Amino acid sequence: MKTYETYKDSGIEWIGDIPEHWEVKPVKHNFKFTTGFTPPTGKREFYDNGEHIWINISDLQGKYISDSEKKITDKAIKKYKPEIVKTGSLLYSFKLSVGRVGFVTKDCYTNEAIFSIEPREDTNLNFFYYSLPEQIIKNANENIYGAKILNQELIKNATLIVPSSEEQTAIANYLDNKTAEIDQLIADKKQLVALYQEEKTAIINQAVTKGINPDVELKDSGIEWLGDIPEHWAIKKLKYVFKSLNSVRIPLSASERGKMTLRKYDYYGASGVIDKVEDYLFEEPLMLIGEDGANLLTRTKRLVFLAKGKYWVNNHAHILKVINGVLEYYCELLELYDFTIWVSGSAQPKLTSENLMNIEVIVPPINEQTKIIQYIDKESARIDAKITKAEQYINLLTEYRTALISEVVTGKIKVID
Repeated sequence: MKTYETYKDSGIEWIGDIPEHWEVKPVKHNFKFTTGFTPPTGKREFYDNGEHIWINISDLQGKYISDSEKKITDKAIKKYKPEIVKTGSLLYSFKLSVGRVGFVTKDCYTNEAIFSIEPREDTNLNFFYYSLPEQIIKNANENIYGAKILNQELIKNATLIVPSSEEQTAIANYLDNKTAEIDQLIADKKQLVALYQEEKTAIINQAVTKGINPDVELKDSGIEWLGDIPEHWAIKKLKYVFKSLNSVRIPLSASERGKMTLRKYDYYGASGVIDKVEDYLFEEPLMLIGEDGANLLTRTKRLVFLAKGKYWVNNHAHILKVINGVLEYYCELLELYDFTIWVSGSAQPKLTSENLMNIEVIVPPINEQTKIIQYIDKESARIDAKITKAEQYINLLTEYRTALISEVVTGKIKVID
């Protein structure tokens, strides 16, 4: 990698030396920036049927932003008279998810957590797309939880490293090309991870519903989504395979948990471990199934859990003890189930104990259940090793991308002849 001929002290400890002809300027001497606004959220007339693009932090996905999930109305514009964010402006989020950046491709407005920088003829904003996320956040304060905090005054006085406009363009073009290459490699690896996950799911699905003997005789299960199953397997309602321990559940209030000082044990709810507590209700492996909540319908998280060790369960998860069988097998089987047909309510979805215990499940012989889980464990370990290797590569690429940007925008690497 090439470097510049001469350097000078930037006066900024974390940056160190910069090319001698580069400048160090506070944001207020380099840009005019505009902060957005948020109309009162309770006033529906400012939002309902709105037609004006109004960018929130959640809309800052990718380098270019052309629309927003929420819109604001003419009434909001007329009342608050916000400045229009012009096409081509660079946006920067300085609250909550600090450091997100992107260019707007249409005139728009933003909320109060985003500031915008208008394009200028003597400045290549694409250079600052790469440099702002790191350089502004270094000027942030931290709250007691270690989260970064920025305000307009801190932003105005944040120091920036500023090359000549010619170098800004050369650096931006170089980083566009290099980051595109790295991003493609990362995307390819993520796609590979997704394929591995699909392979793992298919193996589990096949094993728990058809067994691991490809030559076994099959019969109709009588369950439409399940199709054929091994001829010698049984079909039973869940209440004949499991005993419900829901009567043992004891919810803990937030204030009760707040008083605890020795949090050693897992505290389960509808979506798995939700906290730590200093006492426990159970110390045997049991199966937990979410009783209520949106996940019953969306299934964005696992719904069926194998709880081990010493733990506590609140009143949002069903607790089931297998009567005669392999607990791990049924955890994998029931995770495949679509529970929506047994769920009542849409605003507050709920899987009642009665509905749950009347669900039909397939029951292989216990020795086969054991062999199925051993097979799943072996295959899962094989695939998980591939996933881990791919994810490690993704992490290395991500770290390299970040380091490369930092080195180039601070002049440690020269990309212009």
